Amino acid sequence: MSRKTFGTDGEFDTGDYLKTHGYEVLAMNYRRPTGEIDLIARQGKTLVFVEVKRRTTRRYGAPAEAVTPAKRARIVRTAALYLQENRLDDVPVRFDIIEITPGQFNHIEAAFDATDIF
Repeated sequence: MSRKTFGTDGEFDTGDYLKTHGYEVLAMNYRRPTGEIDLIARQGKTLVFVEVKRRTTRRYGAPAEAVTPAKRARIVRTAALYLQENRLDDVPVRFDIIEITPGQFNHIEAAFDATDIF
């Protein structure tokens, strides 16, 4: 299995996970020049931007550790474009990370915010 297929499978698994936990999945692999957001979902009134990190092992640390400050900045800037394009000025937002390792699915709600980005 290629790395791309491995990651994409994780994103589809995450979409299924979110749906079974009451989220509405709005977009997958939202791409703009500023970056990409793996999944965009709604939980109640909150818009949730989700970064998915899938690994075969935790040998090199937790998958969420791969979401560097630079990656977070790209996600936040891309989320801002999504909000602007969809005229969602007053919607509460959250940035989550979902870690997938063999036998484990870890949903980190509010893993980071935009305070250091803008």
